[in-house]
Amino acid sequence: MKPNTFYKKKAEELVAQMTLEEKASQLTYNSPAIERLGIPAYNWWNEALHGVARAGTATVFPQAIGLAAMFDDEFLMKIANAIAIEARAKYNESSKHGDRDIYKGLTIWSPNINIFRDPRWGRGHETYGEDPFLSGKLGVAFIKGLQGDKDVMMTAACVKHFAAYSGPEDLRHGFNAEVTKKDLWETYLPAFETCVKDAKVEAVMGGYNRTNGEPCCGSYTLLRDILREKWGFEGHVVSDCWAIKDFHTDHMVTKTPEESVALAIDAGCDLNCGNMYLMLLIALQEGLITEEHITRAAVRIFTTRFKLGLFEGSEFDNIPYEVVECSEHKEMAIEAARKSAVLLKNDGILPINKGAIKTIGVIGPNANSRIALKGNYHGTSSRYITLLEGIQDEVGDEVRVLYSNGCELVKDRTEVLAYANDRLAEAVTVAEHSDLVVLCLGLDETIEGEQSDEGNNGGSGDKKDLDLPEVQKSLLEKIVATGKPTVLCLMAGSAINLSYAHEHCNGILLTWYPGARGGKAVADILFGNASPSGKLPVTFYRSLDNLPPITDYSMKNRTYRYIEEAPLYPFGYGLTYGDVELKHVEIKGTVEIEKDIYITVTLQNRGSVAVEEVVQAYIKDEQSMYAVTNTSLCAFMRVGLGANEEKQVSMRIPFDSLKVVNLDGEKVLDSKKFTLFAGLCGPDKRSVELTGKEPISILIELEFN
Repeated sequence: MKPNTFYKKKAEELVAQMTLEEKASQLTYNSPAIERLGIPAYNWWNEALHGVARAGTATVFPQAIGLAAMFDDEFLMKIANAIAIEARAKYNESSKHGDRDIYKGLTIWSPNINIFRDPRWGRGHETYGEDPFLSGKLGVAFIKGLQGDKDVMMTAACVKHFAAYSGPEDLRHGFNAEVTKKDLWETYLPAFETCVKDAKVEAVMGGYNRTNGEPCCGSYTLLRDILREKWGFEGHVVSDCWAIKDFHTDHMVTKTPEESVALAIDAGCDLNCGNMYLMLLIALQEGLITEEHITRAAVRIFTTRFKLGLFEGSEFDNIPYEVVECSEHKEMAIEAARKSAVLLKNDGILPINKGAIKTIGVIGPNANSRIALKGNYHGTSSRYITLLEGIQDEVGDEVRVLYSNGCELVKDRTEVLAYANDRLAEAVTVAEHSDLVVLCLGLDETIEGEQSDEGNNGGSGDKKDLDLPEVQKSLLEKIVATGKPTVLCLMAGSAINLSYAHEHCNGILLTWYPGARGGKAVADILFGNASPSGKLPVTFYRSLDNLPPITDYSMKNRTYRYIEEAPLYPFGYGLTYGDVELKHVEIKGTVEIEKDIYITVTLQNRGSVAVEEVVQAYIKDEQSMYAVTNTSLCAFMRVGLGANEEKQVSMRIPFDSLKVVNLDGEKVLDSKKFTLFAGLCGPDKRSVELTGKEPISILIELEFN
């Protein structure tokens, strides 16, 4: 790949030919054409969290939180590459027809690598979960898949939202996230640092909020001191949409629009999603900025356009439209949905034996919902397969399928003129006439999502609690009261309190928002065509009783690293249809200071079906006062095993995993004694209780002065 300086020089030469007004005009997301220089119009705003979004037909993969549950960075990179190929194909055709509208460009404002620190946050399902190490590894894979490894980038990725942004949604335009240096560098920044340094991500988007008093899109600490100077970032920074307006209307850190744009561009925000940068020339006239500010930003964004080959062409210009939603990509999306589903409980009811039942009841508001397949920031599929349709397709004429929606997601009736709970009796009837019930409950993007999405909580998108909506709780209770074997399929993007379901349902399968054809993947798992293999990238708490308020950005008692009581379902947990045992774990060689650690893991599938398992390694610092409360993930690997197969794999553990973050935010080696855990789940008591398998532990002792 050609160095950044090569493209920067080309950008400098082009920008030098522009007038001041032309340079300034390019710094908003919908940059106009400069015809005299042969520069076409370009809209920077495109989305692709789990497939090219909002621009018509595209392959719709599982929502990001589901992709995280795969714990498979290699497959995620392939998925991202497929997304980039489709983005290029769509761009090629749009450009050919002079369509340079929003969502048609090659600058992809994905991935979202914010830490899902609080289960109430509505946008958490856009992320890769609660762990900085997992988020960083998956973020790097997604970025590399989007950008590629050629001289010209296939697309330009953008990590968001920098930084310490994870709710509350309804306060975000004026909210100040107060974060200690330790929490900032231990939890909120590591994934961003990894994506900047290891993946060379092309763009960074600032958040709406303030972090420690500075608006993120105008923060000298974040954009200049950390991003540019400390990490050496060479790409461009874009504001979140209309976030710069918040400086003077909500954050009250500036008094006028001119002061707001001056603060943003001086701090290092190069591109404005919004229209505030139309005020740049006025800010210049008032002496708040210099022309150099405008030139610097223009050079940075045109460097990106050159790196994309938008002026000199590239091999990607010939990618045909036929790759969009091609058979290979559709099958990849179904495979991702299979890999992402997490089996939370199974008393032996799964997989379902079609030969042992005559009638199956499929019940619930998400059973035949297309919306619940998609997640937010989604594209348009040419076909959708709901859970009901997937089950019907799978059983064909072998098994009779009865269906009732049972209730709506939140509303207390289906027909406006009916009494409340007007579908409840039908649902009970279906259960009574079935040999087995698949109950499809949960949420969708109208309940949990971004502030501007259609939310159920006053438009905020955040959840008020962890419970299912009341109508769904009533439906769950009525169905299990029939005494029929019941499998709960939960479609959601965040932690739900499933205490009642865990006690009363025979099986629980978490499907997330599984993508356009997710019903096919779910049916494959329910009927044993594939073994579930996903793991939780977030903690499922029992209640909110011990969690701090969502406005509190302290990590105390949050996520698996700091939780102080047993959760319902822990981070890293998920069952399979196999019986895999870790037989042996060994450190290769001696552990040396600042040298990565390599371990070999021997595992065996003692079951009679082929499975995939996720080997997980965690580190616990046994001495430092700065250590996290519990353990930290330091390596993971998805491993395929045939029936009765034994396999040995090698895993790399970064030496930095042994370091802690002190109160000044510095990462230091502060201990000589560590315990390394390797297993198929975390080393916490609840994971061992649920799986019946305890990770293998190894003591690591360092020698240094």
